[in-house]
Amino acid sequence: MRRVALGSQGLTVSRLGLGCMGMSDFYGSSDEAASIKTIHSAIEMGMTFLDTADAYGPFKNERLVGKAIADRRDQVTLATKFGNVRDETGAWLGIRGDADYVRKSCDDSLARLGVDHIDLYYQHRVDRHTPIEETVGAMADLVAQGKVRYLGLSEASPATIRRAHAVHPITALQTEYSLWTRDPEQEILSVTRELGIGFVAYSPLGRGFLSGKFHTIEDFAPDDTRRRHPRFAGENFAKNLDLVEKVTEFATKIGATPAQVALAWLCAQGDDVVPIPGTRSIERLAENIAATEISLSKSDLAALDAVFPLGVTSGERYPDMSTVNG
Repeated sequence: MRRVALGSQGLTVSRLGLGCMGMSDFYGSSDEAASIKTIHSAIEMGMTFLDTADAYGPFKNERLVGKAIADRRDQVTLATKFGNVRDETGAWLGIRGDADYVRKSCDDSLARLGVDHIDLYYQHRVDRHTPIEETVGAMADLVAQGKVRYLGLSEASPATIRRAHAVHPITALQTEYSLWTRDPEQEILSVTRELGIGFVAYSPLGRGFLSGKFHTIEDFAPDDTRRRHPRFAGENFAKNLDLVEKVTEFATKIGATPAQVALAWLCAQGDDVVPIPGTRSIERLAENIAATEISLSKSDLAALDAVFPLGVTSGERYPDMSTVNG
């Protein structure tokens, strides 16, 4: 797989990354052995940019990824995150970005991952009670100590990005971006491009909805958190399904799957936009990787823009939007 520069600080990553969250949390039960096999297959296929976080599981996902890369650490670009505080029961305890927590979180992640450094370390959510200068200052100390190579933010506002970047260069911003979540086009992308910050697009398939594989809420397992997301509820589900069906029709015309069209559309937004689709299936993994070979014409992009203009999706991204864009 082709590699691209992520930000202007020297980090290069595979054109697509692998979001590992769903292997341990949120989307129903999973199989550790199968997940490790999927990670190994991703690496073999050239998808070497792996994304995890301490909150996933919680803690289980970092351990899983660490186990998967134990004998191939030098083949991957490893990204993880801190800031969403959870305990071993999975309870959400708030958001922290104070210096002491940054240092402890990094050491804990290194131990769970079984590595001596993290390639890209994100603040998962902005702590509104701690100045971003304190948080990024502590993260910069981790770079100086060799524990972290590059710094990132997730779901940060333009003002916060600028303040953080003034303390230490920010290499990447990770925020939800897809055909059904085009909010970053309003202001975020112009800021990251101005500052030379790469953009990592999480949930590039709209939490799987853009795959065209879900038709009713009953398609999700009882413990799947998507059942509680506004975009998957009632009339919102029906309206959003109509949009996806149009993407499916378009995909059929060009001999692709709707998931491939969604990923190809994101790749067409620029090499500075790196999608990190998640999957637990080797078959879906191969399907996603094949999307990097699809070239959408200007008329193709215009057709997709007509189906999914900014703001057309029904419902909020999260049940509680107060923790994003800090």
